Amino acid sequence: MTDKIDKGPAATPPAGPGAAGTPYEAIKAIPVRHYGRWISAVVVAVLLAWLVYAFSQGKVIWATVGDKLFDPSVIAGLGNTVIISVSSMALGLVLGILFAVMRLSNNPVTSFVSWLYIWFFRGTPVYVQLLVWFSLPLIFQYINLGPIYKNETVDVMTPFMVALLGLGLNEGAYMAEIVRAGIQSVDEGQSEASHALGMTRTQTMRRVVLPQAMRVIIPPTGNEFINMLKTSSLVSAVQYTELLRASSNIGSTAGAVIEMYFVASIWYLALTSVFSVGQYYLERRYARGSLRSLPPTPFQRLKANLNMFRRTEVAK
Repeated sequence: MTDKIDKGPAATPPAGPGAAGTPYEAIKAIPVRHYGRWISAVVVAVLLAWLVYAFSQGKVIWATVGDKLFDPSVIAGLGNTVIISVSSMALGLVLGILFAVMRLSNNPVTSFVSWLYIWFFRGTPVYVQLLVWFSLPLIFQYINLGPIYKNETVDVMTPFMVALLGLGLNEGAYMAEIVRAGIQSVDEGQSEASHALGMTRTQTMRRVVLPQAMRVIIPPTGNEFINMLKTSSLVSAVQYTELLRASSNIGSTAGAVIEMYFVASIWYLALTSVFSVGQYYLERRYARGSLRSLPPTPFQRLKANLNMFRRTEVAK
């Protein structure tokens, strides 16, 4: 005979929200008010409107700006600006890598030569360097490399060559420091492991160190190129017909000096904007190995903000 255990009355579910048959009360989300954003937006809009009004009242013939924006001489100068900027940046990048490796070398001679090059070209203004290269025929009548090459200096130092040497050599000094910083950011264990696998110093630098250093080198290099686009305006002093010189020539002959400065400014802004977009996506590419998730692109951020705005309106 088994004993029966009295378990008492059946347990009843607790009353209140969440009980059987009783739905939870819906949570009403109240969006946070960002009054500071609206105030700052109004202030910026007022300042921009005031700036536009001020220029509209100035003695500027805006129709001339529109007419000369696509003038053939301006477009030709724009192309020369891109050519000299890209060429000088390429020369500066090659020299930067070379002198950065020399600076980090254990050889005291190459290290000192690299330091001397960086010290000189970073320590003198690029405008002065351009004038020195332009005045080189006053010092040397001929460029004589023996059986290899000989010619008159005037024929060799064309405006393009002067601009290329002046901008490229100056940029090489800055790029050397940028590349050196990128190389030193790579852990030394990477080089030790490569040497243990039998790689030479050159192979280690080309296959292991430089690819990892690129994520540090790319951002300042992009900034240097954007700066190069604007610094190229200095070569107008050595008679190279780039964007600023082409615009100035039209302005002096047509009596529209300030209008042509605005034309040049518009094209400089367009160039820097286009290359800034390229720099942004290039940085994203080389950041893939160092970040778990890449930052959103401007279009992604814009889409997220629009979606947030729509959800806020629905909640209201």
